[in-house]
Amino acid sequence: MRRVLLVLFVASMLVLAGCVGGPDGGDNATVEDDLSGEDVDEPDDGESDEDDEAGTQDEPDEDTEDEETTTDTEDEETTDAATVDGDLEIHHIDVGQADATLLITPSDETILVDTGDWRQDGSDVIDYLESHDIDRIDHLVATHPHADHIGGHAAVIEHFETDGDGIGAAYDSGIPHTSQTYENYLDAVEEYDVELLLVEEGDELPIDDESVSALVTNPPAGESGDDLHYNSVSLALEFGEFRYVTTGDAEEDAEQRMVEEWGDDLEGDVYQAGHHGSSTSSTEPFVDAVSPEIAVISSDYDSQYGHPHDEVLEEFADRGIETYWTGVHGDVVVTTDGSEIDVEAETTFSTDAEDLLEEKHAEDDAHSSLPAMVNTPAGLIPLVG
Repeated sequence: MRRVLLVLFVASMLVLAGCVGGPDGGDNATVEDDLSGEDVDEPDDGESDEDDEAGTQDEPDEDTEDEETTTDTEDEETTDAATVDGDLEIHHIDVGQADATLLITPSDETILVDTGDWRQDGSDVIDYLESHDIDRIDHLVATHPHADHIGGHAAVIEHFETDGDGIGAAYDSGIPHTSQTYENYLDAVEEYDVELLLVEEGDELPIDDESVSALVTNPPAGESGDDLHYNSVSLALEFGEFRYVTTGDAEEDAEQRMVEEWGDDLEGDVYQAGHHGSSTSSTEPFVDAVSPEIAVISSDYDSQYGHPHDEVLEEFADRGIETYWTGVHGDVVVTTDGSEIDVEAETTFSTDAEDLLEEKHAEDDAHSSLPAMVNTPAGLIPLVG
């Protein structure tokens, strides 16, 4: 995880974006392309040497001792996992065709992953947070800089820095975008002196609550190009025996890489379906790796993109995955004590993916049954055949 000096980061992001061609493009071209960041102590990458048995065959006594030590450690980890205190809450906020997810640890530490669409400008997210008495965001994550994911970042930063207890730190893939929404987000980070950390696979969010860990499984380490979806920040969160996986808009290529690199670390009880339930994500190998009992899809009821796509709902139905869709269920809150899982939806509706597929097409049929319209000086009127 890299800590960056913000002023130079903002300037370098504009340079990396290719001097976007706006009125300030000429000035941007003179800024050095330098993140001027410094590496800080990086957490362990989760790999172990448990399979390294070289040189032990001639020392049976030490072998036995090592086996006993390993068993004791595994027993201790199992006990710790089963006896975590308190509840972890995961709030999938209904923000239409966008993403915003709030996690609250047992010690009330908060993680906000994405902030909804730019047209809402954070208003729906802020209202939701206030209704749940949230006065500080300890960890603000931008999965990637598309406006339906960071649309409320600037407003959320301003709100909690001026009317709340602040923002602990912001996390970013470091892949820039040329949109005004992205620039507004970076401006807010700079104005309120919010610590900005760039993350890559193998990092862990520095959560103070030791009962909760959040492993970054994407973007790739090192040079990874400038594709926003391929570099979408993805997290595998663990609390006791419970695991949760969220991937932003990571698509098939990123999912394939994560399966190859992280394998069993992706296994989760609850999975937030990638890219709003698009068929570009939730590929069969990735869902195999996650093997979730529950899936949550964040997209609008009448999504202009057809989300969630039929293929994804059919896949979830075939696997018997309990499925929640914010377009139908509204806000979806997952609560767990580290073992048992409870899900509360704002609106009661079937969680059978087949029923959700039928509901989606019922909406399509309703639209198709409307009379064709024609635009006239008097406005839109039905077209009579």
